[in-house]
Amino acid sequence: MIPWITGDTPFPSVDRALKEPNGLLAAGADLSAGRLLSAYRHGIFPWYSAGQPILWWSPNPRMILWVEEFKVARSLRKRLRQHRFDVRSDTAFAQVIEACAMTPRHGQFGTWITQQMIEAYVDLYNQGYAHSIEAWRNGELVGGLYGLHLGRVFFGESMFALETDASKVALAGLVTVLRQVMVELIDCQQETEHLASLGAKVIPRCEFAQHLDRLINSIHPCAMWPKGFLPGLA
Repeated sequence: MIPWITGDTPFPSVDRALKEPNGLLAAGADLSAGRLLSAYRHGIFPWYSAGQPILWWSPNPRMILWVEEFKVARSLRKRLRQHRFDVRSDTAFAQVIEACAMTPRHGQFGTWITQQMIEAYVDLYNQGYAHSIEAWRNGELVGGLYGLHLGRVFFGESMFALETDASKVALAGLVTVLRQVMVELIDCQQETEHLASLGAKVIPRCEFAQHLDRLINSIHPCAMWPKGFLPGLA
């Protein structure tokens, strides 16, 4: 049984999250900017389907990627040197999240990125918390990703690709930006073989919480997030 939260009710401790399904912590509340920012600061994120109440999760273990441990495979490095894609930051956030919602995925039916979610994260983008990295080809958006930036942490939410390697190139662009703004950690949320091949690893939730507390509350200022074309990814 998970608690139902409303209004200003705080989230329960992540230690109370269920083991099955892994990480389910609470239901209810809303997707206001304040609620979402509080969730991410505590290692919690929303994930639910249309017709369900808002469900809040904090899985154990957690997949993370240290920015300096990002692995650029030979094939990806070759693709970057070809300059097939123009990589940009924060020039089409709404298009990216809508594409993430609409792009079919193997073994997945429907989407968890509801219209309510889209509106909430566009609001966070307008407030300067959410960001997108985009891969463009011949003036068309063909890949990208989005997530939240708090302190020295980037919380990855979703990515899409309409052309081979477009999302990988966008991820390389993200790492370039994170190095510029002095972010150390990417929260990948769920474990996947694809992310593991890029250097991500799983750690216990308690260890993730320690990293989160240190990095989000870092006293060292971060640089301003860039907007526009990102050069020098090769």
